[in-house]
Amino acid sequence: MSFDLKKCNICPIECGADRTRTRGFCGAGRSLEISSWNLHFGEEPPISGHRGSGTVFFTHCSLKCKFCQNYPISHLGNGKKYSKEDFMEIMLGLQRDGAHNINLVTPTHYAPQIIEALSMIKGGRLKIPVVYNSSGYEKVETLEALEGLVDIYMPDAKYSDSRKASGLCEAKDYWKVNKKAIKEMHRQVGGLMINRNGIAERGLLIRHLVLPGDLSGTGAVLKFIAEEIGPDTYLSLMSQYHPAHKAVKHETLGRKITKKEYEKAVDAAIGLGMSNGYFQIF
Repeated sequence: MSFDLKKCNICPIECGADRTRTRGFCGAGRSLEISSWNLHFGEEPPISGHRGSGTVFFTHCSLKCKFCQNYPISHLGNGKKYSKEDFMEIMLGLQRDGAHNINLVTPTHYAPQIIEALSMIKGGRLKIPVVYNSSGYEKVETLEALEGLVDIYMPDAKYSDSRKASGLCEAKDYWKVNKKAIKEMHRQVGGLMINRNGIAERGLLIRHLVLPGDLSGTGAVLKFIAEEIGPDTYLSLMSQYHPAHKAVKHETLGRKITKKEYEKAVDAAIGLGMSNGYFQIF
C-alpha cells in the first residue's frame, strides 16, 4: 500500500487530511506522538509474562469511543512528539530492560512511521516479538504493509451491531471492517503460539470487552470468531468495563456490567467450544 500523509488514507475513516500541515480526523499530524512507555504487567499472561510487556502508548485515535478508558490519551491528546530515532531507541530501551515483547498500543494512525522504524531494526537490533495492539478497526491494505514486521496481533472485536456501534464510536462500519481485519491478521500470523515458558511468540489473540446491556453484541462476536477464525482461537473475554469519559451519563453505559452479564458471555464462549484464552474472575 502507498501511504499518503498529504491525503491521509491509513485507516478506514480515510479522512483525506493533509497531515503534513494539519491534523487528521484521529487527531494525529505528521509526527509520532507518544503518551508513555513502560514495562506493563497487566496484559494477558503470555504477553506480560514475568518480565513485563514493553508497552508504547500512542496518542490519539480515530474511533473516539464514548466509553474510552484511555480518553486522556485518545481523545484529549496527552502526549509528546518523538522522532523516528527516538522511537527506535524507546523500543530498544524496553528490550534492554527485559521486555518480552514490544507492545504497540493504538498504533494504526502512525502505521507509516512505525513501518519505517521497524524496517530498520526488526530482526537486527530488535530481537523480541512485536505486538500490534489495536481497536481492530483496520484497513486490510494497511495490515498487508505490516506483514513480516508484526509477530502478534492483539485486536479488539468491540461490537457486532453497526447500529449500536455508530452511537458508541465514530465508525458506523466497525463490524464489517473488523471482521475483514481479523481474518487478515489471522492469515498473516495464524493461531497464538506460546513457548514452554508461557510466553507468546507469534499469532493472534482477540480481545472482547463485555459492555452493559449487551451493547457489544457479544454472542455474534463470539460466533464469528468460533466459526470463521476457529474455536481454538485465543480469546480474552474482559469484564473490567467501568464508566469513563462520556459514558458516565449514558443511559446504559453509565454502570458496570453485572456478574450475570459476564457469566452469560462466558457460557456463550464455552458453548461454542472456545477453551483457549482468558476469562476473568468477577
